[in-house]
Amino acid sequence: MTVWKKPEIKHGKPTKYNYIVQYPEKLILGKNFDIGTFSYINSSYGVEIQDNVKIGSHCSIYSNSTIDSKKGKVILKKNCKIGTHSTVMPNVTIGENSIVAAYSFVTQDVPNNEIWAGVPAKKIKKIPYKD
Repeated sequence: MTVWKKPEIKHGKPTKYNYIVQYPEKLILGKNFDIGTFSYINSSYGVEIQDNVKIGSHCSIYSNSTIDSKKGKVILKKNCKIGTHSTVMPNVTIGENSIVAAYSFVTQDVPNNEIWAGVPAKKIKKIPYKD
């Protein structure tokens, strides 16, 4: 069995898994996360990725938007999943166990245990809570 360990992350350089992080010193990482190939994380105002988070390939996580000047910490809570080609904008929290569908554009907080999808992303349904 392979033991999971955090990859080495350097500013603006692809990791061995081919995702890029800018400002890694402001990136807080939990355990057992998975970030897909060709994803991009701008953590200039802080990004927190908690335990067991899954981020699909080609995703973008922005704590700073140069288009509309929004900025703020992004938090991806435990066990959440972000589908491929999705974008999470600044000052957004994705709740525990929540799912963001592929190709979604998230501009507001996603509560715990919900599925969101679309451009902009909206609630699709509640996920039944399990202990």
